[in-house]
Amino acid sequence: MIDLRSDTVTKPTREMLEFMMAARVGDMVFDEDPMVNELEEMAAAMFGMEDAIYCPSGTMTNQIAIKAHTRPGDEVICSRMSHIYQFEGGGVAFNSGASVALIDSDNGTFTTDEVKEHINNPNDWHKAFTRLVEVENTVNRGAGACWDFEEMKKIRELCNSHNLGYHLDGARLFNAMVADGRKPAEYGALFDSISICLSKGLGAPVGSLLLGNRDLIRQGERIRKVFGGAMRQAGYIAAAGIYALRNNVARLADDHTNAGLIAVALRECRFVEKIYYGGTNIVIFTLVPGIKASEFLEKLRGHGILALKTGERSIRIVTHLDVSDAGIKKVCEVVANL
Repeated sequence: MIDLRSDTVTKPTREMLEFMMAARVGDMVFDEDPMVNELEEMAAAMFGMEDAIYCPSGTMTNQIAIKAHTRPGDEVICSRMSHIYQFEGGGVAFNSGASVALIDSDNGTFTTDEVKEHINNPNDWHKAFTRLVEVENTVNRGAGACWDFEEMKKIRELCNSHNLGYHLDGARLFNAMVADGRKPAEYGALFDSISICLSKGLGAPVGSLLLGNRDLIRQGERIRKVFGGAMRQAGYIAAAGIYALRNNVARLADDHTNAGLIAVALRECRFVEKIYYGGTNIVIFTLVPGIKASEFLEKLRGHGILALKTGERSIRIVTHLDVSDAGIKKVCEVVANL
């Protein structure tokens, strides 16, 4: 099967597995796992931030950041498309007792003026305290759309003027950086906290990192413990993260090229009504009226291709390192001729 449901389906390569098996390990809770420590130091230095903590998932790193930035009753400004709102089980409310102020847009990005409109007057005791602005780059539900960096800088200035925290869900941030040419330190200088995922396009089997200043990360360590995210000999999986950051970033450009090829091929498909492609590794398309996503997925499965239903007539395709050039060629031929 050619599995294009998500870049989370990637499996470690032989070279990554060999690096994992050679890992030196210790007790992470005692701060004695050398690979975990190396990974955290490596990521923090890469982004020019003071510290980092290693966690099992990006949902956990996002939720730790939100809890560290807010108090119960506070409000978080984010996109209606954002992962923290759509796909984290109501965690903003469940874990932090906070509410969300949602901004609507076509691709999950928004403007500084839109943020300003959603900031509550702190002297109006009818309203929740606005405490945090969250952005996601790239935007999953926005077909891998990349944020305009200058707009993010303007939002930073707005956050400063209103004493708001600024968090980046960077689950696919390396895709964004490969696409826009920005360096990690440029993002590190912009945000109070950043979550990066190692188990999507970078190919590690598990793991995410939360980056921030030392005080936020110390607070985050306590929250991670409460969330059940403190591990013991985690160096074996942390080693996969080290390998991924050293070896699998630049090749993300191949995934972007392959997604673009599929987007072009979809234009030839008589069942496709509209295609959304943000220039990275995600393509979302809607089907013509009368054709259900479940029916189209069955047609693809019949050709040995898996994709993901995102609505009654919408489907997502995600390219990644486990799909060969031959596999991409086959997908393009199949979708163009369905």
